[in-house]
Amino acid sequence: MTTHVSSESFATWARACTEALGAARAEIDALNVFPVPDGDTGTNVYVTFEAAAQAIVSALDHDAPLPTVVRDYVDGALLGARGNSGVIMAQLLRAALPVLADSEGAEVSAASLADAMSKASAAAYAAVGHPVEGTILTVACRAAEAAQDVVAAEGDLAAMVSASAAAAREALLRTPEQLDRLARAGVVDAGGRALVVVLDTTEHLITGRFVPDPEPAADLPRPLVDDTGPHTLDGAGPSYEVMYLLEADDAAVPALRSRLDGLGDCLVVVGGDRLWNVHVHVDDVGAAIEAGLDAGRPYRISVTHFAEQAGVRASTSGSRAVVAVAAGPGLASLFSDAGAVVVTTVPGGPLAVSTVLDTILDCGADDVIVLPNSRDFRAVCDAAASQAREAGVHATVIPSWTQVQGLAAVAVHEPGHPFDDDVVAMTSAARGTQHGAITVATESGMTMAGPCLVGDVLGVVDAEFSIIGDEQADVVRQVLDRLITGRAELVTLVTGAGLDDDVVPRVERWLRARRPDVELVVYDGGQERYPLLVAVE
Repeated sequence: MTTHVSSESFATWARACTEALGAARAEIDALNVFPVPDGDTGTNVYVTFEAAAQAIVSALDHDAPLPTVVRDYVDGALLGARGNSGVIMAQLLRAALPVLADSEGAEVSAASLADAMSKASAAAYAAVGHPVEGTILTVACRAAEAAQDVVAAEGDLAAMVSASAAAAREALLRTPEQLDRLARAGVVDAGGRALVVVLDTTEHLITGRFVPDPEPAADLPRPLVDDTGPHTLDGAGPSYEVMYLLEADDAAVPALRSRLDGLGDCLVVVGGDRLWNVHVHVDDVGAAIEAGLDAGRPYRISVTHFAEQAGVRASTSGSRAVVAVAAGPGLASLFSDAGAVVVTTVPGGPLAVSTVLDTILDCGADDVIVLPNSRDFRAVCDAAASQAREAGVHATVIPSWTQVQGLAAVAVHEPGHPFDDDVVAMTSAARGTQHGAITVATESGMTMAGPCLVGDVLGVVDAEFSIIGDEQADVVRQVLDRLITGRAELVTLVTGAGLDDDVVPRVERWLRARRPDVELVVYDGGQERYPLLVAVE
């Protein structure tokens, strides 16, 4: 079996991997005990893939050929890689994916993909100063070996990908047998788990085999318990993580590796063609940066003090801010008027982790509450908040999965209240808001309410297309009929582009006749795709 790869199918794979890593981010963070138990491996790998996915948006918008898309993707991963596992993952991508670029217009065979996986595994081992078994390196190696075994037996691409993913899962389960720190903590390797997520996602896309989405392990205790190893957060081992991008001749890199290796550990240097990503743990930050200066031009230098990172907590008397993601100019104004700092986007549009992170940091506040206001942005906001905490800002994400839930949350925000009380009140307001919307079908398809045709008005109730109708006002009334209970006190309508002029007056008359005790508030949101958003509190 062979398969064709296009720019569009590659982008589908990139998005699927990013989404899967976002869903598994908290689980992987909780597994993180090696090389430093700082609980950020899941976040770092997710951010690496998210940066790579963002890097190809422009190329896709301009219908760029596959080689350009792949090149932009691997460069984006290299430039955006964070942490030990993120940098190693960037190297795996950089070594493996060019085989797809070379296949434009042709077919990708099992043999060529297996060879690419072997090349990627070897490149990852070479990038690490002192490779350790029982890590992402081992998982990548076993996956590549399984791929080669299938090719030797003349198996097809689907069999090869399935065998590779299965071998990775088996290798992951065995990582505690190879690394004592994992065994003592009772976990598998976090970086290896991230690679398994990527391979499982790839298998699903190629074979159609259902791979259950990883669920965030919110209740899993973070195993920062190993105080006998060389890397803990209580003062043993190097105190700082230093990362930077480096412009340097390839010939200067071996000397740089040797110099950094003498300064600390967890050394990973990846890249090529004069662009490198450098990661090392040291006590002497200045010496690590000076080594980069002697090799070339280091930039985007990042220094993390492990003890400070572990000690970030909510301030008791510091400043506080709310960051809200708004799906249109009208909604942006509503959130801004309520005192939030706004990140403006559009329904269905992308949102970069760096955009949210920069907004959080630019607030200048000690404590920041983040309102994603869309399930699509949950992982992005979680990752940005995690990075903000590394920078010393206590950031918390409220589970507001719709714009109207965000409006309900910001309405009860009280900056004068204790931080935890404020978070609880905003969370309760968001979760207590029943939500719906109407939209117009742009293509025929099947919904929870049955088949729909282009131009049908669709009613959304709790994120499901539950109603199909001809008139907007009639569908809105049916949506409200499902949302309004005996305890309802307030109905909020947020108008958007494409709303018929008679909808709000007709809905207001209907509500007055049905429930005169319920207050009605109407805002101009200006959002696209959804002519009306509905909330019931």
